[in-house]
Amino acid sequence: MSHQKILVVNTKYRVFGGEDANIVDELQFLKKYFIVDYLEYKNSDKITFSDIIGFLTLSNPTSNRKLKSKINSFNPDIVYVHNSWFKAGLGIYRLLKKENIKTIQKIHNYRFDCSRFLLSKNHLSYQTQCPACGIKKDNLGIYNKYFSESVLKSLFVNFYSKKYFKILKSFPLKIIVLSNFQKNYLENLGIKNTKISTLPNPIDIVPEHTSNYNSESTTVIFAGRLVETKGVEEILKIWNKIDTKNLTLEIVGPSSGKNNLLDKYGSKKINFTGELNNNEVKRKIKTSRAVITATKLLEGQPRVLLEASSYGVPSIYPNFGGMNEFFPKDYKLSFDQFNYDDLEKKILMLHDSKLLSDESKEITKHLTSNYTEEILYRRFENILKNEVNE
Repeated sequence: MSHQKILVVNTKYRVFGGEDANIVDELQFLKKYFIVDYLEYKNSDKITFSDIIGFLTLSNPTSNRKLKSKINSFNPDIVYVHNSWFKAGLGIYRLLKKENIKTIQKIHNYRFDCSRFLLSKNHLSYQTQCPACGIKKDNLGIYNKYFSESVLKSLFVNFYSKKYFKILKSFPLKIIVLSNFQKNYLENLGIKNTKISTLPNPIDIVPEHTSNYNSESTTVIFAGRLVETKGVEEILKIWNKIDTKNLTLEIVGPSSGKNNLLDKYGSKKINFTGELNNNEVKRKIKTSRAVITATKLLEGQPRVLLEASSYGVPSIYPNFGGMNEFFPKDYKLSFDQFNYDDLEKKILMLHDSKLLSDESKEITKHLTSNYTEEILYRRFENILKNEVNE
């Protein structure tokens, strides 16, 4: 175990989701190899006077004091920051710079790039829909109203993200991203490639789990929010159209529009389970024939698909962005994004048990060659040794 002390800093989202779950996993991973402490801010807390100051100045005095106190008590060698919007505030970066503490920033998504513009044309770059956040041109006017329910909140995040982007470019911190695609994305924004390293989130790989895959299972799982950008409606249309033989599609996830989808697409071949806890979702994935997504957005690291892979369960997914990096070369079940005829073909391939068994073995081989805990630890140590000390 290394004697290096790492302080992990994160602002928890109001609703617990994939990014927060990934941070829990990463904390468990880091604690096996380093001396780790954790400082968490919560966006679910009530808005305070200090928060208002933070909004106006982009530096939250209370958040800064909490970080300063933790630095004094823990004396970290490295501070590892995840989400800073909005409770942590941008003042923490100035504090870390002033204290001359080596800082790593992990970027999980692309929201900072979407929200840093005041004008919608600069956000969308003349596209009809943003591939990173899903906002459509038809829903925006001249102003880039990132939060549809609030102009004021949108203005705050515009200025916040604009300043955050400048910090990424100019401050002496190192940036960790989840894929080479994401690395290239940041480089194209003008961030120096020497500042950026690729390191995926930890994946729990248990050999006996992957060997128990059942290609004859009768369920296929879609797990996630039942929103337009996840492509769930396209999947439902195809599923009801084709002969799925004995296969049942299970739709797992919360949505206010669930009943509408149930009314439109409910059939004996489709089961809407509603929201389930994480362990129940994992159990369903583990015993499924495949998981499926038709997401229309860029993803940092597709958590549900990789949870499936950790059980040897194949995934059907659109091959764009960095998605292919998490699967074997020449993987047979990915489809061309927005090509729903191709998606239909891949769904029909789920009746080929030998193909599924072969893909399961290739997935397992890919995971154990690239994402074991030991491999990720060596890559993280390399970042600390060779880059943070620049």
